[in-house]
Amino acid sequence: MTVRRCLPWPHAVLRTPAGDVAAITDEVRSLWADMIDTMDAMPGYGLAAVQIGVPLRLAVVDCSEARGQAVRMANPEVLHASVQLREHEEASPNLPGVSAVIQRPRAVTVRFLNAEGAVEERDFVGLWATSVQHQIDHLAGKMYFDHLSPLKRKMLIARAGKLGRRG
Repeated sequence: MTVRRCLPWPHAVLRTPAGDVAAITDEVRSLWADMIDTMDAMPGYGLAAVQIGVPLRLAVVDCSEARGQAVRMANPEVLHASVQLREHEEASPNLPGVSAVIQRPRAVTVRFLNAEGAVEERDFVGLWATSVQHQIDHLAGKMYFDHLSPLKRKMLIARAGKLGRRG
């Protein structure tokens, strides 16, 4: 089991769009395994490779109750998003101690390379959809708080900074 360190905000990698994955290799599979270990150790519902300092479009998501159902994705992209929105309190290990309620589409259809290297299209609903969109944002250099108004975003980051100085 290899748990990787999550980069602290405002590390530049977190704001830089990640590069595409050309093929699913043993190196990619090993990185996915580390990402799942890291996600489970947090515990969290998903993790993007950029969060641990790897600038590749790789993500894992597991919103199952029992765990062990992680979806491994390379180069994920949203093909369709529902008009209906859902609210969920989101957070990130890159900016610990704070969270915010974010509205995102309730359901999405996503295309990605799966663990076998095949192109897959899958529908995600509810918490799964929220987590997948959260990870895709990370891969584009965005954080969940970018969905907040400028004032709320500034307040959240300031609150995280104060928490960090106490520790």
